[in-house]
Amino acid sequence: MSRVRPKKELGQHFLVDENILGVIGRLADLQVDDVVLEIGPGLGVLTGYLADRVAHVHAVELDRSLEPHLPRRANVTVHWGDALRLDLAAYGAGKLVANLPYNVATPILVESLDGIPTLDSWTVMVQREVADRLFARPGTKAYGAVTVLVQLVAERTGFHPVSRAVFRPRPNVDSALVAFRRVAMPPDYARVKQVVSGAFAHRRKTLPNSLELAGLASRKRAAEALAAIGRDPATRAEALAPAEFVALADALR
Repeated sequence: MSRVRPKKELGQHFLVDENILGVIGRLADLQVDDVVLEIGPGLGVLTGYLADRVAHVHAVELDRSLEPHLPRRANVTVHWGDALRLDLAAYGAGKLVANLPYNVATPILVESLDGIPTLDSWTVMVQREVADRLFARPGTKAYGAVTVLVQLVAERTGFHPVSRAVFRPRPNVDSALVAFRRVAMPPDYARVKQVVSGAFAHRRKTLPNSLELAGLASRKRAAEALAAIGRDPATRAEALAPAEFVALADALR
């Protein structure tokens, strides 16, 4: 195990301290009939822990050199490839439990919200900065598109800061475990997602300017839509609460 060198270009930071596994298990509320999706199993420390407690683990790994380290178990299926390109919905997982590779954590979380409709809960290890972003409040620096999209679909159920010492190599940033569960999916979520992404693409600009630059509406139409939801045309994206984006998308029709 000591000879395995994490690949920086893949955002690899292997989980090596088994003491954190109990915290992950508690936050994930693991049940014997769970089907779990794990992305970035690394050296298989979490994979083996999950396999001891759930019905099946679908582990997705890009790095073939890690194959000897992953558990060979009847209830573990390893899928080789890029998690952002594979059809993860096909695995039928109800929970995502993972130490997510740093460089793909945010897109994986965003895409899983609607891309894997079977998922009911997420328990993920991410950079502390990403964890803080997921449930930030409107008007704060951390508040952004990923915040809005996650909060429209899920509510936070747990949070646990994680020591840098549980990883190899030791990262230069802090990490955290964050758990959340699905509570809703707004009607026409794909359209709302489009509006949210466009709104934050130029976050320093007013919403009418940002939405026009994104090709979603003219400045005039966007200003009218803002007025319809009781907002001033000079409003910027970070001022709107998640529910207001649903109303804005509706008003833009």
